[in-house]
Order: sequence, then structure tokens, then C-alpha cells
Amino acid sequence: MSKYGVLIVDDARLMRQVIRRMLSSDSYLTVVGEAANGQEALDQISLVRPDLILLDLEMPVMDGTTFIRHSRLRSPAKIVILSSIITPGADLVEEARMRRVDAVVTKPSGAVSFDLESQRGKALRQAIYLTLGIGR
Repeated sequence: MSKYGVLIVDDARLMRQVIRRMLSSDSYLTVVGEAANGQEALDQISLVRPDLILLDLEMPVMDGTTFIRHSRLRSPAKIVILSSIITPGADLVEEARMRRVDAVVTKPSGAVSFDLESQRGKALRQAIYLTLGIGR
């Protein structure tokens, strides 16, 4: 069985490590790349060809909303936002949906959420699986 490739885009190195560790045991997913900001992700996108991009919004150099606008011209990858600055119904969520983001998951405890897997792991996996059509 081939795995779906995930590109992790988050400016916090520790958060990227938490996400990588969480996804490493998943039988459907593999991390194909990491980026610290939207520009790095754009530079990688044609090389790693992810099926899904797990994206933070607040980042230096190029933020997540700017990345979304540019990435849609370069890749058919699905996008799941994982951010601490969004809440259901917030303006950023509506803007993301208008830009065709596939799912939005809130980090449980700030920009670096070491408790991601225990607090939101099930919701994040469910959002990823639904977005990629896994388990249908």
C-alpha cells in the first residue's frame, strides 16, 4: 500500500517535530517534507509533490494565507490548516474556506502544542483522512 505524502509547514521547529512524531506511526501517511514558512514550502512543493499540506497560518517571510493563494497555482495538494490563532467561525476560517482550504484544526495549547496528539490527535487524523478520502 502506498502512503499519502504530507508536507508540514510550521515556523516552530519543535511543532514540526511533534507533528512528524505523531504521523510517523500512521499506516496511511508519510512526511515527505518540512518547511519553516510559506516561501520554503513553495520552494519544496514541486520537488516533494505532497498529497496534503499541513499548514500553520502565522509564520515569518510568508504567512499561511499568502502561501495558500500561491500554492493553488502550483499544486493540487489538499490543505489542512493547523493553527493556534483560529477558532470555529472566525474571519480567518471563513477566508481560508473561500481560498479552498479543505479542513481547519485548532492547536490545543498555543503555537507549540506538545499535547497535540493527546488533545487533538483524533480530530487532526479525522480531518486528514476525510480530506484525503481514507476509509471511505
